[in-house]
Amino acid sequence: MRSFKIVVTGPFSAGKTTFIKSISEISIVSTERAISDSTRRVKAETTVAMDFGRITISKDIVLYLFGTPGQERFDFMWQILSEGMLGFILMLDASRPETYTEGKRILEFFATLSDAPYVIGATRIPDEDTTDAVEQIRQELSVDGDIQIIPCNAMEKEDVKKVLLGLLYDILKTLDK
Repeated sequence: MRSFKIVVTGPFSAGKTTFIKSISEISIVSTERAISDSTRRVKAETTVAMDFGRITISKDIVLYLFGTPGQERFDFMWQILSEGMLGFILMLDASRPETYTEGKRILEFFATLSDAPYVIGATRIPDEDTTDAVEQIRQELSVDGDIQIIPCNAMEKEDVKKVLLGLLYDILKTLDK
């Protein structure tokens, strides 16, 4: 059996914990705590260390999912969680373009740690704006056309599966070289 460590990262409130909860076949390990600063107006809890889940793709492949905290004050966990990763997913909330700068910073940070493949999971895109939203993300983050930006609803298992499989195919291509 082959196991793959995947990191799910992104700005605060982009859908990382929900993404892992939606697909994990085990009860996730979560370190969510009540928010005590001004970000409380966005949501009540935040991940302070990590989320952990697992999904069996086939009898030969298991993905271990490690979700990072999104708040900058917990970014020391990013390097710890990225050790041994074979790929990562950057989650972005398309309804909050003001977070794209933080998304770009996260991408640049992960690029210093590893040349592992990644995809971008774009949440909260209105159906009629999919193409425009994807193009805006691509431009704002300065990512090449070969990087997949996959619209998804982090609460929908099938959407989460599309993002994971998109990344897994990219990982398998790099391993086969």
